[in-house]
Amino acid sequence: MHAVRVGCGVMAAVMCLSVTVHAGDWPAWRGSRGDGVSPDALVPVRWDVATGENVLWKVPVPGSGHSSPIVLGNRIWLTTCREDGGQRSLLCLDRGTGQVLWEQGVLEAPLEKRHKLNSRASGTPVTNGQAVFVTFLDPDFSSDNERTPGDMVVAAYDVQGKPLWQVRPGRFASTHGFCSSPVLFEDLVIVNGDHDGDSYLVALDQQTGAIRWKFARQYKTRSYVTPIIREFAGKTQLLLSGSKCVVSLDPRTGKPHWEMDGPTEQFVASPVDDGEFVFLTAGFPDRHILALRPDGQGQVGDEQIVWRSRRNCAYVPSPIVVGHHFLVAADDGIASCYHCKTGERLWAERLAPHFSASLVSAMGLVYFLADDGTMKVVRPGSKYELVAESSLAEGCYASPAIAYGGLYIRTDQHLFAMGTKSAAASP
Repeated sequence: MHAVRVGCGVMAAVMCLSVTVHAGDWPAWRGSRGDGVSPDALVPVRWDVATGENVLWKVPVPGSGHSSPIVLGNRIWLTTCREDGGQRSLLCLDRGTGQVLWEQGVLEAPLEKRHKLNSRASGTPVTNGQAVFVTFLDPDFSSDNERTPGDMVVAAYDVQGKPLWQVRPGRFASTHGFCSSPVLFEDLVIVNGDHDGDSYLVALDQQTGAIRWKFARQYKTRSYVTPIIREFAGKTQLLLSGSKCVVSLDPRTGKPHWEMDGPTEQFVASPVDDGEFVFLTAGFPDRHILALRPDGQGQVGDEQIVWRSRRNCAYVPSPIVVGHHFLVAADDGIASCYHCKTGERLWAERLAPHFSASLVSAMGLVYFLADDGTMKVVRPGSKYELVAESSLAEGCYASPAIAYGGLYIRTDQHLFAMGTKSAAASP
């Protein structure tokens, strides 16, 4: 498909169809701030699928994928791949009922090779209330048997599903497949293009898809990290771990503020922060948890490290900060809680056989979703405290979304909405 440019009439229509982003929305990967924390105060901590307790609805999701749902007002968007025909699509559902309102095919292509824990629809969409932005890989199969190269595809649709534009800002190839969740900043869409080739970060114009800046990654190594954007040391910083380094860029220009080599080669989990330090967990082949001071300049080193742990680190699940506590879910099922400032590990507990989903939080509690569909809700503190445990009895690899008192969870076959009718009412 060729890039579709936006005309004046289309943009006027988009403005008429726009929706204001509210505090209760979950418009992006891990919510508005990209850190998994929701301000909602009425989120359910337990449910029973068999009896319907705290289950608002359950609907089948056509196709497959590990992307998370995003929520804006009374709409939910979700990406999927219909593997029988190779169609990658964007779905829009009604938040009150789960009914599919529309499906827009983004591209149709052969299926790329992937890791067994990845999917062909792993990138979570993002919305600014006027448009919804998605990413997929369009593979071309001119490769050996170990990986599938192709074009990264970024596309924009209005909230009613009308195509606005589609571009291909760079190549991508990885033995593990594709996953990149776009983030928004001012009038830009920023996408991580780390892969086993000429890697890059790219910023696109939200209205046209035109490239505004592109930052080349020197180590050319795959990663699947979604960056966060924060104000630190008097600078707006786009913070990203991946491709054998940790880097801070100016999100307006793509110029680097600082960069630190290591601590390992490959990264998947996104960083988080407590307003003072940045925390990351990685990776492969070595595992690390780091707390960093984000006030460096140029090439920095170990002097920026506040504390480090190498016990029960996560590779895929992104961690979370709640108050003074940093919590992490290691892939092998061990959960840990650290004190943010000191790095003291307050407790460690086996909660599951395996974790893929990232942590989310509401009401000061942390939700741990295991691959087998078991959800354990934990209160951060000096001692392990299990608040509730529930099960979906289905495989779960996508991270949950929290919006308007509802908890939205994608399984292998379904999308669930947990909550009460009053708490999950439309804004």
